[in-house]
Amino acid sequence: MPSFDIMSEVDQPSLKNAVDVANSKIAGRHDFKGTSAKLELGDKLITMFGDTDFQLDQMKTILLPEMTKKKVDVRCLDYGDVQKISGNKVKQEVKVRVGVDQDLAKKVVKLLKDSKMKVQAAIQGDVVRVSGAKRDVLQDAIALVKKDITDFPLQFGNFRD
Repeated sequence: MPSFDIMSEVDQPSLKNAVDVANSKIAGRHDFKGTSAKLELGDKLITMFGDTDFQLDQMKTILLPEMTKKKVDVRCLDYGDVQKISGNKVKQEVKVRVGVDQDLAKKVVKLLKDSKMKVQAAIQGDVVRVSGAKRDVLQDAIALVKKDITDFPLQFGNFRD
C-alpha cells in the first residue's frame, strides 16, 4: 500500500550557520558595541542575550532573515518570555520546534478523516504516517494538509509505492 510521512524537521547545520552569521553581524553593528548582545544555540534552543527588550527585538530582525536565507522555516520558532537577569540585562529563550506534537498530529488525523478521503492516518511518535490505496489519493491528501495547516512547517517524505 502506498504511504508517506508527515514530519517537521529543521536542518541543524543551516540553523547553526544562520545563528553564527547573525552573531557576527551583531558584533559588527555600531549600536551593539560595548553591550552584552549575543545569540547562543543549544540543542533545539536559541538563547538571546541583550541589555534591553529593544535590543532583543533588533536581534530578531537580524536573525530571522538569516534563517530565511539558509532555508530554515521561521514558523518552527516558539518565543519564550523575556527574563531579567543580573542587573539590567535580559534574555529570551526561543525553542526550535522539531517533530509533529500530539495536538497537531491529532488535528491532521481528524482533518483527513473528516475529508472522507480513502486514506488512513496513524500517529507514530512525532510523525504521522498516511497510507492509501492509490498514489493520487495520497497526493490529494498532501494538498489538503498543505492548504489547511499553515501555522507550522510540515514536510512530506518517505513516499513509498
